[in-house]
Amino acid sequence: MMKPLIQVRHLKKYFSYKGKVLRAVDDVSFEIFPQETLGLVGESGCGKTALARALMRLYEPTRGDIRFDGKSILDLKRKKIKTLRHDMQYIFQDPYASLNPRMTAGEIIAEPLNIHRILDPSQREERVHELLKLVGLRPEYYGRFPHEFSGGQCQRIGIARALALNPRFIVCDEPIAALDVSIQAQIVNLLKKLQEDMGLTYLFISHDLAMVKYISTRVAVMYLGHLVELAPSIDLYTNPLHPYTQGLLSAIPIPDPSIEKKRTRILLKGEVPSPINPPKGCVFCTRCPKAMPLCHQKRPQWQEISPGHKVACHLYTMEKK
Repeated sequence: MMKPLIQVRHLKKYFSYKGKVLRAVDDVSFEIFPQETLGLVGESGCGKTALARALMRLYEPTRGDIRFDGKSILDLKRKKIKTLRHDMQYIFQDPYASLNPRMTAGEIIAEPLNIHRILDPSQREERVHELLKLVGLRPEYYGRFPHEFSGGQCQRIGIARALALNPRFIVCDEPIAALDVSIQAQIVNLLKKLQEDMGLTYLFISHDLAMVKYISTRVAVMYLGHLVELAPSIDLYTNPLHPYTQGLLSAIPIPDPSIEKKRTRILLKGEVPSPINPPKGCVFCTRCPKAMPLCHQKRPQWQEISPGHKVACHLYTMEKK
């Protein structure tokens, strides 16, 4: 079997809040294999960005282990983390907020090259021109400032910056959320082409379930700091096992009116509990239409139901028995 590029084991990221503990990421385990795209979906506030930033060590994890290419990155000191940035990069959600308004596009893209002292100044400018072309922008845009670009163009600049060091792994943290619908497909198609041409590996975070289905090799579903399901993309969308996943997928509109009219929507009742005071048993038990007494008492195990299809739900533990 192919060895995973990223291995995450029992990762936890807690924040202290007014004397209480906010469990943003609570005991999460998964792998990402070379040249695949792992989609990560879930409601706002479920811990997707906290997970991504802990994975990159932009947040220091509270507990657990993260391995890149078989080596743990949690023991790395500051200088070693800087070296790790050659292989691991981040594309941020807001293309305007993530670009320095006082720097030109060329300076923004060249910044990783300057920080890591790669190439001499004349070669850096040539490299920036190459990167601009690579993401579909003209080299003459080198001297323009972020306010002179559209949102989609700014996101292309952010992608070019992430590619500057030739990374192997990129976290795409909702890279299309702040863009017009007409531009979203262009950015996703660009990411797919770059992956094919450069052999990149992605963690792709998004609320857009249809877009996640299009770009992802496998999909992980997150709820209140926990992974509740992980499966190959086709399996997850055709045979969702967890009641939360079923509810999410039922919200995707179907373009055929006759099919849309016949299908039954699953409406999740109630509010998402606070990560400061999560439910005692299964984190989804307070909103689950299939909840049993056991669900309110004991946390379900993370188990593999079929090859590559994992879920945390008591319904399938009872079936096995």
